[in-house]
Amino acid sequence: MKKPLVVLTGPTAVGKTKLSIGLARALDGEIISADSMQVYRRMDIGSAKITAKEMQGIPHYLVDILEPEEEFHIVRFQELAKEAMDRIYDRGRIPILVGGTGFYIQAVTRDIDFTQAEQEEDYRHSLENLAREKGPEYLHHMLEEKDPVSAHEIHANNVKRVIRALEFYHQNGTPISQHNLEQKAHESPYNLAYFVLNAPRNLLYERIDARVDEMMKNGLPEEVQKLRERGCHRGMVSMQGLGYKELLAYLDGEYSLEEAVRVLKRDTRHFAKRQLTWFRREPDVIWVNKDEFDFDEDRILEYMLSVCREKRII
Repeated sequence: MKKPLVVLTGPTAVGKTKLSIGLARALDGEIISADSMQVYRRMDIGSAKITAKEMQGIPHYLVDILEPEEEFHIVRFQELAKEAMDRIYDRGRIPILVGGTGFYIQAVTRDIDFTQAEQEEDYRHSLENLAREKGPEYLHHMLEEKDPVSAHEIHANNVKRVIRALEFYHQNGTPISQHNLEQKAHESPYNLAYFVLNAPRNLLYERIDARVDEMMKNGLPEEVQKLRERGCHRGMVSMQGLGYKELLAYLDGEYSLEEAVRVLKRDTRHFAKRQLTWFRREPDVIWVNKDEFDFDEDRILEYMLSVCREKRII
């Protein structure tokens, strides 16, 4: 018998947090965050981190466990998520993976093997230096020559992923795109209910803009200033998150505050669009379009529970 696993994902600002609590209560579940920023302490406003009050007593894992100076990557996420799942299963409860980082979710649902993708520090540092000296486009062009499929899928500005793909090719002599394709073909080892919450694009974009305004009002510039005073800079993994890199650019004098907010809203909308593109490519997902339920949270929850019953998760 496969162990049960529930996934609740969707684009940023769609409303996953509130629904995840209702789902956890109904399933007697515990929540594992699949978010690359909420894992960091001191980064609460920009990551839209769930508060203790919002958790309503539901155990949450992979929230507030690292300092901003620490690196967090896909392999570490998978290790920590699996450890959390084992603890949840041991307690006789159901793990619910909640967040918008599609690759993180796939790493768990497909149990992707990263043993071939271990990092090689010297080579990675040489690539990081190249990116600083010659710019991300130079590195991206290197990837185009080695692995055109990955180059097409990875934006030039996503230096971290470009480096990972080059590193994989350097170590194995084969493209990481080929490896990922093989891994994605694996059947999930779990009895999976994989929900993608969605809303009409115009409404989603309105919610994103409103969320950014709320973050600014709640003190995002001050949060980023404290991190900057602590020594955090845009070269750090934690500072690559939306909200942090734009506000650091403002604090470094590259943008006015108004321009930083405009760029943040634009980039967050682009991010949501990329998230949806990712989820459309994933097999086995169950789309939950909020407008089809008249935005009624109770009806949405009941539908999700009916799917879980059909799949014998409960």
